[in-house]
Amino acid sequence: MTGIDTAVERAEEAGAKWRAIPAAERATILEGVADALLKHADELWPVADAETHLGEVRLRGEIGRTASQFRLFAEVLRDGGAAEAVIDHADPQATPPRPDVRRMNRPIGVVAVFAASNFPFAFSVAGGDTVSALAAGCAVVVKAHEGHPRTSDLTASVVRQALPDPGLLGLVHGFEAGGPLVRHPLVTAVGFTGSLAGGTAVRRLIDQRPDPIPFYGELGSVNPVIVLPSADPATVAAGFAASLTLGVGQFCTNPGLVFVPEVGGFEREIGDAVAATTGGRMLTAKIHDGYLRAVDLLAARPEVARLATGAAGAAPDAVTPQVFTASLEAFADGLPELGEECFGPAAIVVKYRDPSDLSAVLPRLPGSLTATVHAGPEAEDAGAVGAVVQVLQRLAGRLIWNGWPTGVAVTWAMHHGGPWPASTASAHTSVGAAAIRRWLVPVAYQDWPAALLPPELQDGNPLGVPQRVDGRLRV
Repeated sequence: MTGIDTAVERAEEAGAKWRAIPAAERATILEGVADALLKHADELWPVADAETHLGEVRLRGEIGRTASQFRLFAEVLRDGGAAEAVIDHADPQATPPRPDVRRMNRPIGVVAVFAASNFPFAFSVAGGDTVSALAAGCAVVVKAHEGHPRTSDLTASVVRQALPDPGLLGLVHGFEAGGPLVRHPLVTAVGFTGSLAGGTAVRRLIDQRPDPIPFYGELGSVNPVIVLPSADPATVAAGFAASLTLGVGQFCTNPGLVFVPEVGGFEREIGDAVAATTGGRMLTAKIHDGYLRAVDLLAARPEVARLATGAAGAAPDAVTPQVFTASLEAFADGLPELGEECFGPAAIVVKYRDPSDLSAVLPRLPGSLTATVHAGPEAEDAGAVGAVVQVLQRLAGRLIWNGWPTGVAVTWAMHHGGPWPASTASAHTSVGAAAIRRWLVPVAYQDWPAALLPPELQDGNPLGVPQRVDGRLRV
């Protein structure tokens, strides 16, 4: 038996016991995991820093965010709404006569999670996929990212100490582990955060299974920013440069395209702001080399010109932030290639003459996690805003007003997903309370004896969960 087989089979056994624990008790356990992560922060962040170069401030903040995710899902469990309990009582007078039907969501089973490179805590072993699956009542087996193996081992150890059964969180290492994990017959769903190429490869593996399973992947995203004429050029430039270079540009929400008016000084201000930035070391040698190849390809394209380059930083392998420029017409001619994500601190500034010109180009962009609009208070932009939003709400999962996409709040309302290639299932999110829905499947009970029904579906509602009874929501 391989290590993957052992991890998955232990997860299957532990998961059966885990989902039998009442939701309120599981909520308390998740809060215990949050406490453990914070308690061990002094041990966790130095190991992660040695592997990722992200620094103490960023990593301590990320550990706090990860703990907050566990606390949020404890709230989700206590709320009970994720069960989506529905009761339709029998109606023998209906035509045709209607049976008693009751439905609720149940855990899907063992979930395989592929950890991300750029968030060694919040999107890794103890990340959003893991905690949302645990909250759903599922056990998890994580494929650790090759960029932070020791961090993965230490995080798993901390989390397991707070779980009732260490088998609830399996961990496997190595690039070659991905295939056998996805193909394992006891794995019932897969969560993935990574590149478009990696996500496409996982999709192919799932399609090769005799029983294809759900795949929830977060892949590439260019996160377009639309700057309307009434916006302030200096404010836009400063915010863009900060967002572009945050974390050396290694965010899935990095703004990769900025559409600005030809007049008003936007291009000049952005160029000056980016020229004043400093880059740094990237997470892995593979990501570093991929970034250099991508910017070299951009620089070689006739449709674009280099607008500005920042400084590299002190490290010998640090990269420089770079921003390119193109007219709207030239950019459109270069699609779809110019609309592809460049993972790192690089972007294209696209100049347009009139906001109405954007309506022919924006629909041609690939799906994104976010889309942003910057505008001032002037009334003349009202029509342009309406036209742009009609396009953007079909293009992205989160629309931002006068802000920047980097930074994803862990809340009940957050949606972190979008049309392909931003994600493989645009109706679902990998961040926020609704992330639990990926790991739940509905089960209907028809004419079952009351004593055998799950508590969530009993007329007496002993758990006090929200129920929709004969069409009316009762909370």
